[in-house]
Amino acid sequence: MADQLTKRTQDYAQWYNDLVLKADLAEHSDVRGCMVIKPHGYAIWEKMQSALDGMFKATGHVNAYFPLFIPKSYLAKEASHVEGFAKECAVVTHYRLKSDPVHGVIVDPDAKLEEELIIRPTSETIIWNTYRGWIKSYRDLPLLINQWANVVRWEMRTRLFLRTAEFLWQEGHTAHATKQEAEEETRRMLDVYARFAEEWMAIPVIKGVKTASERFAGAEDTYCIEAMMQDGKALQAGTSHFLGQNFAKAFDVMFTNKENKQELVWATSWGVSTRLVGALIMTHSDDNGLVLPPKLAPIQVAIVPIAKNGEQLMAIGEYLEPTIQALRAKGISVKFDNDDQKKPGWKFAEYELKGAPVRIAVGPRDMENGTVEVARRDTLEKQVMQMTDLAEKVEHLLQAIQENLFQKALAMRERFTRAVNSYDEFKTAIEEGGFLLAHWDGTAETETRIKEETKATIRCIPLEGDTTPGACMVTGRPSKQRVVFARAY
Repeated sequence: MADQLTKRTQDYAQWYNDLVLKADLAEHSDVRGCMVIKPHGYAIWEKMQSALDGMFKATGHVNAYFPLFIPKSYLAKEASHVEGFAKECAVVTHYRLKSDPVHGVIVDPDAKLEEELIIRPTSETIIWNTYRGWIKSYRDLPLLINQWANVVRWEMRTRLFLRTAEFLWQEGHTAHATKQEAEEETRRMLDVYARFAEEWMAIPVIKGVKTASERFAGAEDTYCIEAMMQDGKALQAGTSHFLGQNFAKAFDVMFTNKENKQELVWATSWGVSTRLVGALIMTHSDDNGLVLPPKLAPIQVAIVPIAKNGEQLMAIGEYLEPTIQALRAKGISVKFDNDDQKKPGWKFAEYELKGAPVRIAVGPRDMENGTVEVARRDTLEKQVMQMTDLAEKVEHLLQAIQENLFQKALAMRERFTRAVNSYDEFKTAIEEGGFLLAHWDGTAETETRIKEETKATIRCIPLEGDTTPGACMVTGRPSKQRVVFARAY
């Protein structure tokens, strides 16, 4: 249980890995770099997926599905795109195996594909090749499509949820008649991601735009949300890309405008992945296990009966049944754990480890007093509550936990955020972690130097906050505003 977890202060990376495994979120697969997402971990992803899917549809998007395999020639059509993904691509060269008396099973050399296929690292190319047949007129625009899928990016150094060779995600791909519409879509979806992170994940984020060197391959602008983890490292939690007309040019996607003239389409793409589960773990959890915001917890209320026999267990169930039904009527997920093979103490530790926001314990004495014991996971506080209006009290408690987790994460980020004015100050401060706000002269050369010398990157040029100009901390040249630096996952 929790005593089997490495302490965060002892080894944060090991604590994270221990927690993912012990809380039954995921495990390593025999396929190098891949993971098995276990039911508890997948249930969290499902809740994320459901919330995001509703937000996408509320902004006019619909879901579709495109092939896992992409002809290699498609990737070559957009030069910067192929350059950005070439080193991560898994390639299918043959379509059949055969038995071999010496080696067992081998690739059939006679079954070589005429054109090699790339296993989807991202879908811009195959989607825009498809859009060429869908878009003919301004009446076909805007085209607002999202895909829930898996992707493969060959990673040598992996970490469960944060960086694996195969992962789950969603990728939005939209087409527009004008540059303004596409730019508005890019910012709209960034706002959707930020709202999801803050209102559902209880994680405060900084919205910003990436530097040219950090842009998505093939984009004209990449917008992002950046979050701060408990160890002082940043994590990119979502990106939204303004693709301009690059993919429309590469795949010849034209439309007839209202003046009956041919124009190239404008594009966006945007995505978040199962790395959000990693962000959730690293932002809120503690040395006792997972701490989940109620909105994303698979089990929001775990009820543990304390009974000596089957008769008491049945009586406790009847005692709580109206409250259970009232909670479920409010959309709150409840588990009444009547498994008599496990002791209450074991169950308490298990629900604490797995992050159930509220735990209710009930024994015969509680029934006599018309009470229950309620424990909240975020603070580990316990209190006795009267049964009267218990469902309403628990509903309010869940709301309080959700807000407390956000405020706690916000306070942590504020402790980790500071302005620095000189490069020497920067070099010292970066060793302590966190977001450093510093002036930068806007050149790739200075950006590269800082990265090589400190391992810190420009996480984003913030869209909100102080825009006072100044002097670059490294070169002294003019700087338009402070940018956000950090070491990152």
